[in-house]
Amino acid sequence: MSLQYFGLHSISGSLVVLDHVEGAQFDEMARIVLDDGTERTGRVAMLEGDKAILQVFEGTQGFSLTNTRTQFTGRPMEMPLSGDLLGRVFTGAGRPADGLGEVMPEKFGDINGAPLNPVSRQYPRNYIQTGISSIDCLMTLIRGQKLPIFSGTGLSHNKLAVQIVNQAKIAKAEAEADGAGSEFAVVFAAMGIQNDVADYFRRSFAESGVLQNVVMFLNLANDPIVERIITPRCALTAAEYLAYEKHMHILVVMTDMTAYAEALREFSSSKGEIPGRKGFPGYLYSDLASLYERAGIIEGQEGSVTQLPILTMPNDDITHPVPDLTGYITEGQIVLDRGLEQGGVYPPISVLPSLSRLMKDGIGEGYTRADHAAVANQLFASYAQVQDARSLASVIGEEELSPLDKKYLEFGRYFEKCFLTQRLDENRSMEETLDLGWTLLSLLPKSALDRVDDQVLNEHYDPDAAQALIGKTEA
Repeated sequence: MSLQYFGLHSISGSLVVLDHVEGAQFDEMARIVLDDGTERTGRVAMLEGDKAILQVFEGTQGFSLTNTRTQFTGRPMEMPLSGDLLGRVFTGAGRPADGLGEVMPEKFGDINGAPLNPVSRQYPRNYIQTGISSIDCLMTLIRGQKLPIFSGTGLSHNKLAVQIVNQAKIAKAEAEADGAGSEFAVVFAAMGIQNDVADYFRRSFAESGVLQNVVMFLNLANDPIVERIITPRCALTAAEYLAYEKHMHILVVMTDMTAYAEALREFSSSKGEIPGRKGFPGYLYSDLASLYERAGIIEGQEGSVTQLPILTMPNDDITHPVPDLTGYITEGQIVLDRGLEQGGVYPPISVLPSLSRLMKDGIGEGYTRADHAAVANQLFASYAQVQDARSLASVIGEEELSPLDKKYLEFGRYFEKCFLTQRLDENRSMEETLDLGWTLLSLLPKSALDRVDDQVLNEHYDPDAAQALIGKTEA
């Protein structure tokens, strides 16, 4: 027979403290019943001697020190899992939010995940096509990778998230080779968002027809911060189930990880923990790692989990603790630029500080195209020269530049106008992206393209196509 604890020792925000508790465990769930029959859910957040501190998910309104009965369940927080998750919308705590009723579970999964032996990890190889040229060509997303998007307040990261969810897919050749593991789906988790943004996500996915292939977890700004902390864990639990038990390739898009970290900071402060940088708890690194490291491919399993976390940098500061620690854990970053956004470029991806560290092993012959690495390297190098030419022009004037520097300025204008800029519904294939890259490089003299083998350059260099692109763009 399980024990019930009557009353509370103290109440502080969403935290309650129980005295004389026996046998409770960290992260264990508890049922809290008020005298009027209302039931709340709590989770053990801290144990100090015979005291247990519980997070109450629904808040502590109506609580007093004498009107509660608490019963521990002996289990961690679990969520129901089945193939019916696809096409469903849930709250941040994993409860149905679409009016379609409860999920009929095939099993229940611990939201904290299971320990993964690093030796069992398989090195990521194949790529996920997003249909966005700057990502597919220059910072290719590899299946099983964790590749964050560093954005800023007010930038178009929500539009970019929607476009990626709408367009992402694995290559047809890879799907045929994978057989049973060829199905692709998206798990989308949003934390601390406004109601209008949540409606935008739901409406966009429904109108594009991808909602039936998406599992959505929506934590709103007015929801308890406790729920915000478990939202990514619920999303990753669903992703792991679909990947490793339903043999699917899952892309997990999580926005905004800064809202998650700020909720963690607020909760840590309410527990009286010693703060670290900018008030964040000292364990922020390990906490973020416990989420990001749940991406990957396991040997012997047909599915995979790929992560695309999105975070906003306060004051566009890339050295802020959240992007800083995220960069240590993940395998590259995609950086959005405010200057490009103000110049009308969408998506405003800043090429030079962005990279994908696993890209080199998932592109080229057998994956994308044999010339992929060559065109990507040359585009990076040429765009870096554009920045130098622009800096020089700001000092001496564009008229005083050398003919080659003027060519770089021309290349830079059309690179941003034709390659970086896409419509929200424009889904470019890898072939179109690579061909467009070569066309833009053909605006430059052959002698300036020194990152490409002569044979490859002769095969793809086409000044006539470059002039045709200029004519079409200016028309």
